[in-house]
Amino acid sequence: MRTEDLPTEPFSVVWSRGHCYVREATTGRARWTGLWMGIDDRGRPQALTDADLHRRGWSLHRA
Repeated sequence: MRTEDLPTEPFSVVWSRGHCYVREATTGRARWTGLWMGIDDRGRPQALTDADLHRRGWSLHRA
């Protein structure tokens, strides 16, 4: 799957570097700003943007 095909629906799930991330539906002042929420290697909450996932790589399936 190409990185430009990231899911846009809230509650979509993707995998990156062995962790799953769920698209949150949040609203900003002027526009919708969905972030991908998951955990880091130490179990701490982590928020990623679409650009972060493009850089890190992602998949719809656990690798």
